[in-house]
Amino acid sequence: MENWDYIAIEGVIGVGKTTLVTLLAREYNAKAILEDVDGNPFLHAFYEDPERYAFPTQIFFLLSRYKELQNLTNRELFTKRIVADYIFDKDKIFAYINLEKRERILYDKIHNLLHKDIVTPNFIIYLQANLDTIMERIQKRGRNYERSINEEYIKLLIQSYNEYFFHFNKCPVLIVNANEVDFVKYSSHFKLLKEEMKTITSGINYFSIGQ
Repeated sequence: MENWDYIAIEGVIGVGKTTLVTLLAREYNAKAILEDVDGNPFLHAFYEDPERYAFPTQIFFLLSRYKELQNLTNRELFTKRIVADYIFDKDKIFAYINLEKRERILYDKIHNLLHKDIVTPNFIIYLQANLDTIMERIQKRGRNYERSINEEYIKLLIQSYNEYFFHFNKCPVLIVNANEVDFVKYSSHFKLLKEEMKTITSGINYFSIGQ
């Protein structure tokens, strides 16, 4: 996959998306698009009271992601390659976990209006990890509002992400076993990933250090 101009990195909270985006952007002289999670004024309250704050939290994320990614709809605006640490459809994964039925109906109406303006990446890297790895990395990065995240919520996210990418067919996907890789500590891991990316042209593909 050497002819890409727009790559997205996806995965559950804390799996290492931003780290990989930063490395790829530096390697390929690409523009990094990093989601401003901390800029959501409802997020802290959501983790304290999910039922009350799920809808405003989700709508804020939806509109923020749309505002950032809609600029990519005109390919003439591209001055260089793009590497993002999310895809627009991730919003729906979270929405269907956190919103109740009536809220989902309204959310879907808004999402469907916005989605038609969004460009699909040429290539997606899905960082897949187990519960222990995710919880360890969440604790390691030490965001205060994430300390209240429970394991059941992360389990549900992992399941939902896996199901989403199992059925994904909009562009090539490389599923990386993130339990085994450390792209910062081991430069060889990043080198192997880059070599694997060059071989991919379609479908769902898998990358593991232990393979």
